[in-house]
Amino acid sequence: MGQKVHPHGLRLGPVYNWSSRWFFSDKAAYRKAILEDSRIRDELMKKYSFAGITEVIIERAIKKITVIMYSVKPGMIIGRGGKGLEDVKQIIVSHLGSQQDKKTKVDLKIEPVKKPYLNAYYVAQSIAEKLVRGMPHRAIVHSTMSKVMESGAKGIKIRLGGRIGGAEISRAEKYFQGSIPTSTIREPVTFAIFPALTKSGYVGVKVWMCQSTKV
Repeated sequence: MGQKVHPHGLRLGPVYNWSSRWFFSDKAAYRKAILEDSRIRDELMKKYSFAGITEVIIERAIKKITVIMYSVKPGMIIGRGGKGLEDVKQIIVSHLGSQQDKKTKVDLKIEPVKKPYLNAYYVAQSIAEKLVRGMPHRAIVHSTMSKVMESGAKGIKIRLGGRIGGAEISRAEKYFQGSIPTSTIREPVTFAIFPALTKSGYVGVKVWMCQSTKV
């Protein structure tokens, strides 16, 4: 089960909450809001990847949308005097459909990630960035796993897939440390995927992480 079911999706409700928090009874409005949320989230995650953004939560109410961004380096998003916040709001408004939606009040919150090495997305991203720079993959993985365990995690599993280290034939390598009970719903297991575009092609990075407590 642990390799066939998305660990985060399996735990939605009992352990984790949804990234989009709102409800529409109208099917057309529901479809429209889902697409808008997806576009806003993808744009923000891509544009502010340099700030170590790990998650974007979107909450909607009547004539109001609240966007909560979790970042390892929140100061790089906020900018001097909060100038960066206006740029973020413009991105959000640009992805809202109708003119009536564009008049919706945008409430933006930037939250810091206090323990980045307990966040699966940040760990996957950091491994991928080091692989792109050509660093040896085994050294990257083992040093990352050590930092994760020192931060207080119960366990971590990392899978690399592709032409690892520039090899002619693609392969997959798995690394484990600690306990990863992927089939136990009550355990706070997080999962992330991040692609690394190396000189030899893409290397996929998958990270499973079991936190001691929900972060």
